[in-house]
Amino acid sequence: AECIEEFPRYEGVEKLMQYAKAVSAKSYTFNKTGEEEVIDYKKMLQIVKENGYTGYIGIEYEGEDLSPEEGINATRDLLIKAGTQL
Repeated sequence: AECIEEFPRYEGVEKLMQYAKAVSAKSYTFNKTGEEEVIDYKKMLQIVKENGYTGYIGIEYEGEDLSPEEGINATRDLLIKAGTQL
């Protein structure tokens, strides 16, 4: 079945973070400056930080424009960049 309505991602993460035992950073596609085009990583990491999460962040690259290794590395670089801006 096709998803008709998507729950707002930032609101969902905000509501669920208090229960989180782990965090994964998904990525799909990147623009020319290395920003993820679907997810605002700075905003997402701010939610994670405000909820006191200090554990590891797993990486899931689900895009098709880069090889899996390139996608994982681009996501890692974006996490580092966004994290230093908080």
